[in-house]
Amino acid sequence: MGTAQVHFSEEELLDDVAVAEPLVAGGVRCHGGFDEAGAYVSPRTRFRVPAIAAWGEQNRERFSSELIDVPLEWWARSFPNVDQARFLIRAGVPEPLMATLTRIGTVEGYGANIRLLEPQNLQRHFVEDVGGTAIDHLGGGLFEAHGRDEAGWDREAGHKDMWFAARDIAFDRACEDIDIGAMLARMGFGPGRPGAGAARLLPDDVPHELEMMVSLMIRVLFIEVSAFHTFAWAEEWMSDTELVAGEGEAARLVSYIRADETPHVGYLRVALTEMRDRTWVGEGGRRHAGADMIGRIWEPLLVHSLGPGREEGRRAALGEVEFWCARRRNGADILAEFHSLGTA
Repeated sequence: MGTAQVHFSEEELLDDVAVAEPLVAGGVRCHGGFDEAGAYVSPRTRFRVPAIAAWGEQNRERFSSELIDVPLEWWARSFPNVDQARFLIRAGVPEPLMATLTRIGTVEGYGANIRLLEPQNLQRHFVEDVGGTAIDHLGGGLFEAHGRDEAGWDREAGHKDMWFAARDIAFDRACEDIDIGAMLARMGFGPGRPGAGAARLLPDDVPHELEMMVSLMIRVLFIEVSAFHTFAWAEEWMSDTELVAGEGEAARLVSYIRADETPHVGYLRVALTEMRDRTWVGEGGRRHAGADMIGRIWEPLLVHSLGPGREEGRRAALGEVEFWCARRRNGADILAEFHSLGTA
């Protein structure tokens, strides 16, 4: 068994690495900062990053298993593609891209709700010891750190406002003149999203709150992994200094967000792997194989993410392109040229 530290206080998991210079974007103080060499340092990673590595190695040694694999290649690349995004800007129709960036930032803000789970005494759900595991720290700093990263904390902005700043920098304008509520409604984002109140997938003796927590963790993991396509997409066209404003600052800001998301993927993979490798205990004492419990939730959520979920996002993005093209005198020609540059 390894000798790395595996027990951490909440204060440790929320602790920052000291930075030489803070990150300021669009006049807003953001989390994270830069070290003496000018490299970006993500927030709340002083102990969190080594903890995730230690828990993963501990589980590998204890159960002789590898971490759950979630290849980025499972998900299709972003739509519109980079060429289509560049064309829209050159054609004077940037609003669909602004809408996409706004939606991403809004989703990031909602992602902070993971901190509301606050699970307690998860040991009661498992036969094997969970002391010194990622499971044991979900309610002791991991969910809270994730939430702070997404929505910000105290006076430091998080990913929600960082995406909005990147949008405003790239287009050299604030989006106050765009009806954000109407845009989100057109894109199908808001109350009553698919999945709310979904039927149970696990045996009745498994507590509902545990199933809800695991379901949320898996959904967030899929979102976080697939988002790396979005990061690459945004960084590529935002780094074109002849196309967008800000001398590449918007692209750099997205790269910092991408770095911040890596610990999210890391702890979720480790915690879900720990749950998969353990025996679950129902409320009446009945035992269930962890691989079966995780699989029952994982498979339908993955199918939705790769299929209907992806289609929902495609339709929403295309709907915005069509909406704004229709408001240009040569909109039909713009839309035809847009489609000639790629399909969804």
